[in-house]
Amino acid sequence: MASRRSPPDAPRPAKSVVAARSARPIPDPRKPPAVPLRMTLTAEARRAMIAEHAYLRAERRGFAPGQEAEDWLAAEAEVDALLKLSHGGSPQ
Repeated sequence: MASRRSPPDAPRPAKSVVAARSARPIPDPRKPPAVPLRMTLTAEARRAMIAEHAYLRAERRGFAPGQEAEDWLAAEAEVDALLKLSHGGSPQ
């Protein structure tokens, strides 16, 4: 059976949508996704992060009373250090 050939000057068919999509690079699941250099964090979101860290600190020490302020201040320092690192700053 003979195969059909197009004349050399015939226009080529456009790439299919599937072929065009498959040409895109597939992201590596082991690499973290790209994050914008600057992300805005609301004061409420920062406060929620600090509250969660303070709660986890209190949980680790068995919720013993009298150290709530220390938990909050330590959590605040941890969160601020993490946020500074995530924005390209260096730890103190």
